Amino acid sequence: MASDIDGIHERLIEDLRARLRHIIKVEEVLQHLHFIESTRKEQIKQKLITEGPSSAANLLISVVVEKPHQDGWFTAFVDALLHGDCKLAADYLQLTPPDPEVEAENDYCVKLIQLLAPSLVDMKTEEVCTHCFAQELLTVDDKEKILAETRNKGSRSGASELLSIIVRCRPGWFSEFLEILRKTEHQHLYELTGGTPKCVKPNNGAATEENPAEGCQSEESIENSGIEGLQYDSTGLYASPALSKSMDILPPDISVCQAAGATEGGPEKTEISLRDYQMEVAWPALEGGNIIICLPTGSGKTRVAVYITQKHLDSRRAEGKPGKVVVLVNKIPLVEQHFSTEFSPILKPKYKVERVSGDSQLKISFTKIVQGNDIIICTAQILENYLERAQSGEDEGVKLSDLTLIIIDECHHTQKGGVYNHIMMRYLKQKHKNIKLKKEQKEPVPLPQILGLTASPGVGGASILSKAEEHILRICANLDASKIMTRSLGKDKKEQRKSILTVEPRKEDPFGCVIKTIMTAIHKYAELSPTCDLGSQNYEQWAVQKERQAAKDGDQTVRVCAEYLRRYNEGLILSNTIRMCDALSYLNKFHEEQIKKKTVPDEEHNIQITDTERFLFNLFKDRKEEMEKLAKDPAYENDSLSKLKTKILQEFSSRKEARGIIFTKTRHSAITLSQWIQENPKFADIGVKPSYVIGGGDQSDTKPMTAAEQKDVLKKFKTGELNLLIATTVAEEGLDIPDCNFVIRYGHVTNEIAMIQSQGRGRAEDSTYTVVDVKNSGVAEKECVNEYREQMMNKAIQKIKALNQSAYKKQITEFQIQAIMEERVRQVKQKKKAVKDESPSAVKFSCRNCIQHICSGEDIQIIENMHRVNVTQQFRELFIQRENVSLQERRLDYETNGAIACKACGQTWGSMMMYRGIELPCLHVKNFVVNINGEKKSNYSKWSDLPVKFPAFDYIEHASLMAQGSDDEDTE
Repeated sequence: MASDIDGIHERLIEDLRARLRHIIKVEEVLQHLHFIESTRKEQIKQKLITEGPSSAANLLISVVVEKPHQDGWFTAFVDALLHGDCKLAADYLQLTPPDPEVEAENDYCVKLIQLLAPSLVDMKTEEVCTHCFAQELLTVDDKEKILAETRNKGSRSGASELLSIIVRCRPGWFSEFLEILRKTEHQHLYELTGGTPKCVKPNNGAATEENPAEGCQSEESIENSGIEGLQYDSTGLYASPALSKSMDILPPDISVCQAAGATEGGPEKTEISLRDYQMEVAWPALEGGNIIICLPTGSGKTRVAVYITQKHLDSRRAEGKPGKVVVLVNKIPLVEQHFSTEFSPILKPKYKVERVSGDSQLKISFTKIVQGNDIIICTAQILENYLERAQSGEDEGVKLSDLTLIIIDECHHTQKGGVYNHIMMRYLKQKHKNIKLKKEQKEPVPLPQILGLTASPGVGGASILSKAEEHILRICANLDASKIMTRSLGKDKKEQRKSILTVEPRKEDPFGCVIKTIMTAIHKYAELSPTCDLGSQNYEQWAVQKERQAAKDGDQTVRVCAEYLRRYNEGLILSNTIRMCDALSYLNKFHEEQIKKKTVPDEEHNIQITDTERFLFNLFKDRKEEMEKLAKDPAYENDSLSKLKTKILQEFSSRKEARGIIFTKTRHSAITLSQWIQENPKFADIGVKPSYVIGGGDQSDTKPMTAAEQKDVLKKFKTGELNLLIATTVAEEGLDIPDCNFVIRYGHVTNEIAMIQSQGRGRAEDSTYTVVDVKNSGVAEKECVNEYREQMMNKAIQKIKALNQSAYKKQITEFQIQAIMEERVRQVKQKKKAVKDESPSAVKFSCRNCIQHICSGEDIQIIENMHRVNVTQQFRELFIQRENVSLQERRLDYETNGAIACKACGQTWGSMMMYRGIELPCLHVKNFVVNINGEKKSNYSKWSDLPVKFPAFDYIEHASLMAQGSDDEDTE
């Protein structure tokens, strides 16, 4: 019986699918559909981002009707529609649809709004939104979304969002909307849409006086507007770009009229309108030349790239030739960003667009992706991997000759050692081979056009103009660029107010004095004599070197003391950057972790605590209470934090809509600064809504941010849910961050490229750029140096642009030949090094902490050319297993679910990974001292640095041995 009812409900939904997919608000409904699994919800959300609301709603409907059904699924779906403010959709499913005449009239009104959208978006959006909310045409969420869209992208974009929402209301909305236009003094728009509740009769009947149509146009106004023969196909009513959420991501350089004009012919009629300066830098590429476009952050470099891509593919298609464009980025989040906000909305469906990154399953079939699409957006390493596959003959892979245009984002990274440069080296080698082939009158191998994008090529650390010029010319040579294109933005340039806030030294720093006293006691205990200031970067480098040397020498006392000194030095730096309580929290967490290392989960045996470790534990314990007391006294806080607080308060109190970014050095300081702002009521009182954005790598002790977490924070920042980001360098370049009206660099300045990138984040009118000094950071001096280097870079670019073409070409060719020769020398050295690869039997591993011998290289095997495991029984008896939440992350067909540590001293050795159903101990080389033929090394940070080739892990053999062992146990 239940299955029969389910079948009826399924058929009902399917019959109504064509209409439902255009009136369901996907985001709002999805959060109330608790019977849909989280993975499917993520698929629907992804569909919403990439293909728009109609496609996402279609997928949502498909998921809802999928079998098997949970009890009450249909009722739950209807409830979700009601709670998600899709009352019209709920009416259809509850079999209470509008009368046929009312339905037809409503469809007509929706079509009318669609056709008049290019004019309607000129409304005073905020005022109309307020009135629509008062008339209950909009919910609170709708209103906030529209206002956020207006703030972020302008009134026209907000108006498009408003129109896309109200046409999904129950019939009756149109007359109320007309009245709102009249009340808000939009006389022209009021008359354009009819201006009277009298309605033109749709094709299928007339409206009665008792049930007048909801304010459609009069016959006269329809004739005047030139709209004739309207078709009442309800399935297409909501598909106009002006009425679709896809309008949200139409670039600002595409006018609404152009977008609406694309409705009948599809997006292939969409034309991108470039500003004058954008067109000027694009023209050599439009003629087929290799160029670098150098424009400030926020000036539309990616838009220019989309335009060049479109024209490139159009011209190839017109000539009957295939076109293939690859867009290369250097960060995983940029793949999705370029796909969903730039290339896909504009170039689909005329061209097939796909994206692939290291986080994507599609990377496995990259060759097929390239073959089946016109535009592929991917991380550079994926293309390099498949170029190598093709060259080595491993499989079909991808060849440069398969591509017709390569776009390289942030192309200033095309330098020695970088993956961009590896790709371009393949290009340059083939280019020079082609010269030889032409001389021999042979057919050259076709090569793609190259387009580089950057906000700043930098000067490469140069101190004189000639070296800066050489640095930029080398980048041009690496990219085979015939020109470097720059342009003054003229009236489009936004002037920025810049200031450097210096700080007063603390009159008293008793908290810092306690840390220094502890450090001095450790120096005396370990007989160490540092020559640099405590609390400086130089001291940290000294401590790292001492730790490595002691590990190599087997001096456990100095090794452990050096590690503690590095942590105390970091505590001093933190106390000069953030609150004393944050510095204390950092030190306290470190000590708790060290003590935890000495405990065993099952308590079957004791882990040795050495005299040195006991001394260090007690040293902190004896001074902890004193530090806690001092950390609570605000009189001793650093002046940098005070300056930062004043600056934030000033920005938010002097602006109507403040939005800013604070750049800081470490992940830890980004997180703690965000907490400090959240905990301070003065910031909340003026509307500061902070969060942090940090990197996704695992080089730091602080837990990294996943790409999804980064995306979520940036989305909230974009919608106005957040208005202050505290970020590490991850936010300096590339990531899609809305215009900010203030940027603060807090105690952290690197090079001129980072300075230009971060300044570029302040793109809004009347924006400010502030550097706040921090003790021992030297940021004020570094910023002055960077300003000088920026001026030098601009002069160098102008000198290069002034070169005659023959002189420029000669220098470029010389640098290219030099680069090719250097690459050949490097490859020869690499081959010699490969020949010299040591046998695994020549390698011994010792615990970094207690120096005990652990295993030989013969005991280690490699999985997927990446993970080194030791599956011997002897090794299993040497370690204990601990839970480690930060390691619990899935990676395709294996997962890490715990840490392994030395049974004798508690030193972490690696992680326990689950690989295809087998639990395997995976080693991290940084935790060991490596002995190769009697020579000890303690500075290996990654396995690829070892000149050793380990045998591949034999899964079948190991699984068979495990199964045999299991059978033996069962027999017993």
